[in-house]
Amino acid sequence: MLKRENIEKEMFFGASPEIFKRASELRKNMTEAEVILWSALRRKQIKGKRFRRQHPIERFIVDFYCHDSRLIIEADGGIHKALEQKEYDIGRSIELEKFGLKIIRFTNEQIKNNLAETLEEIEKNL
Repeated sequence: MLKRENIEKEMFFGASPEIFKRASELRKNMTEAEVILWSALRRKQIKGKRFRRQHPIERFIVDFYCHDSRLIIEADGGIHKALEQKEYDIGRSIELEKFGLKIIRFTNEQIKNNLAETLEEIEKNL
C-alpha cells in the first residue's frame, strides 16, 4: 500500500502550495461550461472513474483530471483561439505529456451545445 505522501506526489507531480491555493480559487469561479461538464463528471458517473476539478499538476492547473486513466480534460473558452494562447497551450500540453498524461480539449461551445458527444469522446479516452 502506498503512503499518502507518495500518492499525493504521484497525483500532483510536485505542485507548490501556491498552485494549490490558486486551484482552490478557480474551483470557486468555474465557467459555465466547466460547471456543466463537472455536473456530468462528478461522483464517478462515467465508467466509475473519479475526476478532480481544477487539479494542480506541477506548475499547472488543469480543468479536470482522472488519475486512474491519467487523463486531463480542458474546457477552452474564446481566449484559446488567440495565436499567443494557442502557442502557450501547445507548450503546456508538451510539458504535461512528459508525465505520461493524455490531454483532450473541448471548446466551451462544444460542452454547452453538445454535452452528449463530449461525454462520448471522454469515455473513449478513459
